[in-house]
Amino acid sequence: MQKKKRILLKVGSNTLTKETNYISRGKIEDMASQIAKLQDTCEFVIVSSGAIAAAKQFVKLESKQEEVFVKQALASIGQPHLIRIYQEIFRDYGLLTSQCLLSYSDFEKQESKTNIVNTINVLVQNNYIPIINENDTVATDEIKFGDNDKLAALTASLLEVDLLIIATNTHGIYTKESIKSNTPETIREVLDFDDLRRQVVDSKSSHGTGGMQSKIEAAEVAKNSNIETWIVNGLEDHFIVNAFDDKVPFTKIK
Repeated sequence: MQKKKRILLKVGSNTLTKETNYISRGKIEDMASQIAKLQDTCEFVIVSSGAIAAAKQFVKLESKQEEVFVKQALASIGQPHLIRIYQEIFRDYGLLTSQCLLSYSDFEKQESKTNIVNTINVLVQNNYIPIINENDTVATDEIKFGDNDKLAALTASLLEVDLLIIATNTHGIYTKESIKSNTPETIREVLDFDDLRRQVVDSKSSHGTGGMQSKIEAAEVAKNSNIETWIVNGLEDHFIVNAFDDKVPFTKIK
C-alpha cells in the first residue's frame, strides 16, 4: 500500500465561525467533504479552535473574575458542543473523530510527548481523525498558544507530518506594500524566512487570539522540523482541495 500523506490542518476561530459569532456548521461540512475526497491519499489530524465561540452561542457568563478565567469557563462549556458538531457532521461523510486536549507543558516532558505520538498514531491507524484543542480549562494566560497556531506547529513537529495547513481569513500572507496600498497581493512562495518577517504586518484576528505574526512563528517551528507550511484562506469553500490543485492564491513556506 502506498503511504498516505499525513496532513495537520489547523482551523482558527475566524474560519470556523466564518467571521460571525457562531460556529458555522456549513464550514465544518465543507472540511468533512474535502477530507472524505482526499482520504485515499491523505490522513488528517485537525487542530481546532472554537470552543469559546461554541459556548457563546448558548451562554453569557457573569463573573467578577478576570477575563482569562471567564474564557476558560466558556471553553469548558463549549468544548463538548464543538466536538459534538464535528462528530455529527463528519459521521455523515463516513468519517470518525476523536478528541484530544493538550497543554503547552505536554510538549516539555518526553513521556508526555511519547504518549501523544503513540495515541494519535493508534487513532489514525484505525481511521479516526484526532481533533486537538488546547486544554483551555487548565492553561493560564502566560502559556496560551496564539489561537492554537503554535499548538498546531508543535503537534506537527512531534508527529512528523508531511504538511501543515493553517486555515485563516486571508489568501495567505500579503506583501507589506500591497497592504499599505490596499491592494492585497499574496506572497506565493517563501524561501527566505528573514525576508518574510519583514513583510508581516502584525494584527490580531477578531475572534481568535492569533494574527499573522503567530502564523509566521508557527511556520518557523514547522520549518525547523523540515515541514512545509501552507497558509490558506479557510473562509472559501473547498480551500484544501483548491490549494492542492493550485486554483487559489495562498502562501507556501518551503
